[in-house]
Amino acid sequence: MVRRTALRDGLVDIDGARIAEATEQLRHRGRATLHDRLHRVRMAGGLAVQAGLAAGLAYLISHKLLGNPQPVFAPISAVGTLAASVGQRFRRTVELIVGVGVGVAVGDLLIYLLGTGAWQLGLVVTVAILLTIFAGASVAIVIQAAATAVLIVTLSPSTQNLEIPRFVDAFLGGGIALLVTAVLLPLNPLRVINRAARPALDLLAAQLDATADGLRNRNRAAIQGALERLRNNKEELATLGEAIEGAKETATLSPARWHRRDELTHYAEAADPIDRAMRNSGTLIRRSVTLIEDEEPVPDPMPDAIGHLAESVRLLKHEFAAGEEPEKARERSLRAVSEAGRAYGAGVGFSGSVVVAQIRTTASDLLVASGIEQEEANRWIRTAFGEQERPVGEPAEPGETPKPPTAPPVG
Repeated sequence: MVRRTALRDGLVDIDGARIAEATEQLRHRGRATLHDRLHRVRMAGGLAVQAGLAAGLAYLISHKLLGNPQPVFAPISAVGTLAASVGQRFRRTVELIVGVGVGVAVGDLLIYLLGTGAWQLGLVVTVAILLTIFAGASVAIVIQAAATAVLIVTLSPSTQNLEIPRFVDAFLGGGIALLVTAVLLPLNPLRVINRAARPALDLLAAQLDATADGLRNRNRAAIQGALERLRNNKEELATLGEAIEGAKETATLSPARWHRRDELTHYAEAADPIDRAMRNSGTLIRRSVTLIEDEEPVPDPMPDAIGHLAESVRLLKHEFAAGEEPEKARERSLRAVSEAGRAYGAGVGFSGSVVVAQIRTTASDLLVASGIEQEEANRWIRTAFGEQERPVGEPAEPGETPKPPTAPPVG
């Protein structure tokens, strides 16, 4: 009643505005969640088809050709090789075999000495895990040894001669998985990487844009929100790194994809500078928050420079996906540095000078990601930044590199 009376008296409905904002955020989060889930499905679609084909073939060969009446281990091994080790399937197959060997040896020995039962099962699993850890085995071998020991102890009383089929099925499953990925159904490695790179680059571009807008409006909350969202980028970077490793393996194993090796090398070399660009952008955004808190000046070219960085990231993503030389992305990075030079010349505070330095560093990372050598990228950055970094009256260095092509005017 009090609230309705206040509204009749002409006061602002603060609660209504807050509720509307929260509702809009929830609606946006729901759309984003659906989009993320669909993207994950598209990313995993090829792998799911590969795993289904490998499991079916492993079952068929083990059952029909080898006469195994219960071919359980072969499809499990095939799926485990495919799903758990993108980019390391040769290694996973070896780990699979080693883990099976340890599990069979430990299980058979303890069954022979102690018999079967609940406490024997617990002891077998414990010994298998401790033995593989003592030997310095990987987590995959430890898990495989323990799982095999469980199968040996629980199935041996009802299934005779289980050990040899387990070895054969492990070999068969791993081999079928490699055959599917290399020959029968090799994925397009560039398409895999493009899909994996999109979330990381979109995240970086969006938060740089949010930071630029926050500086123009002196909106600390918006910049802080961009910083928090950028900090949660580990999943995107891990997905990109895994996709690159998987694509390199596909290009190595599959004759149909050998012609993609040079392009994959370019992508692989871009992964580290993209990671550095993420980190340096995080420092840039964090200092932008401090800049607003300390009420330092924000020259107009400063947010423009950050906006150019965001556009450079988007252009890099587009030109990589199209298989083009990323010239537009390079030009936009240099435009960002040029605007940062203008901002520095107009006068900035302490945090503002750090923001300018991070714009330069991030632009250098993006140039390296585009295929430019680090030393050459640094020369381009110095040239694009202009005379602001040189003390007044100091002459230019002899033999200084000519200025590279400038970016087109921004509309």
